[in-house]
Amino acid sequence: MHSGPRVHSQRGEQDLPLHHRHLPQVQQRSRRRLAGSGHLQGAVPDRSLPGPHADAADPHAGQHHAGASRQAPRRAVRAIDILTTVVRSTKPPLSQLLVCQAFPAVAQCTLHTDDNATMQNGGECLRAYVSVALEQVAQWHDEQGHSGLWYVMQVVSQLLDPRTSEFTAAFVGRLVSTLISKAGRELGDNLDQILRAVLSKMQQAETLSVMQSLIMVFAHLVHTQLEPLLEFLCSLPGPTGKPALEFVMAEWTSRQHLFYGQYEGKVSSVALCKLLQHGINADDKRLQEIRVKGEEIYGADEGVRTRAKAAKNPERWTNIPLLVKILKLIINELSNVMEANAARQATPAEWGQDDSNDMWEDEEEDQEDEEEGGGLAGQLLSDILATSKYEEDYYEDDEEDDPDALKDPLYQVDLQAYLTDFLCQFAQQPCYVVFSGHLSDSERRVLQAIGI
Repeated sequence: MHSGPRVHSQRGEQDLPLHHRHLPQVQQRSRRRLAGSGHLQGAVPDRSLPGPHADAADPHAGQHHAGASRQAPRRAVRAIDILTTVVRSTKPPLSQLLVCQAFPAVAQCTLHTDDNATMQNGGECLRAYVSVALEQVAQWHDEQGHSGLWYVMQVVSQLLDPRTSEFTAAFVGRLVSTLISKAGRELGDNLDQILRAVLSKMQQAETLSVMQSLIMVFAHLVHTQLEPLLEFLCSLPGPTGKPALEFVMAEWTSRQHLFYGQYEGKVSSVALCKLLQHGINADDKRLQEIRVKGEEIYGADEGVRTRAKAAKNPERWTNIPLLVKILKLIINELSNVMEANAARQATPAEWGQDDSNDMWEDEEEDQEDEEEGGGLAGQLLSDILATSKYEEDYYEDDEEDDPDALKDPLYQVDLQAYLTDFLCQFAQQPCYVVFSGHLSDSERRVLQAIGI
């Protein structure tokens, strides 16, 4: 493992890795800045990171080494979090301290750790730098001539490395999307390398949050570079040998109903509308010829699906055109938004009345569910997520904490109005007759509710 660029102390100290040398100073100065500006009052602990030679003055350093090594990642995470807050709270241009010392320190710290939390938080800190001061990051160079943008690329590559834990990529989609939107032209061929790495990580990922983070990279590109994106994905083979476009769309459409977060829901839903519109208006065979999973097929006498039954009778799915699947997902998103908006419009008095009237009934039902082994465990995860995705209070805090999401015009989109308008216009097209034949009764009811 490389120790990173080294600097020499004029006082005769032995050379120290850059990230070890500056993170304590950065945290101390950052805390003073935060205290002076009023940010995070009372939230920043008084304890600072120990210096690189803190153990040298401790006669019992050997006894404490194991405990200190466990504490180091947590201290690094805390320091990086403080630095992220400082960068986000600073009006550009950033100071020399933040660009010439803090930036390389956090980059080196992120590149030279195997701790998932440190890598995740390091990526988020670099996203703050890219968002707030991309030009300064690109202009800074180390002694070897590497630019700040080069360091960001190295961190992205590390977070997407298939050999690392998939959880390192839990937030990488945000970093990649911000990097592309801010520095798209400056990336050049590096953009292709990033997208190839995203595709490789998708083949490894199993966790919903990680897969969503990766898919959102392509969802953002649909909004800004649709045709180049389609060309790129069709030029690469996916895991089955077919174009990577088929792999991405199969993964995306099979998980869209599970995606969480209001902002992410808007980005992905509007992107699906654009894909459907493009596929029809441009008569794009690349999209029209793809087929994906439709609805799960259940036997008439199947009953409750136990593990034993699942082993004997694997899941069976209908196979439908991609564009039909996209239409179904758009209708489902509209249904979820309509239900959430209707629930929010209920007055507090109505909620209180309902609660008082149904309290005893709910308790009895809960007891019955528990006796039958039901309750929440009996609900599909997708049902729970679908009903909560657009609830105002559930994700509101997360969205308010992300400045990049707040700056995106998509964040302000009224999704119910947008999807309603899109579906009403789509229903006027000649091809709608073919699509409508694939719709279920529940999907037709949603369309009837908006006058289709």
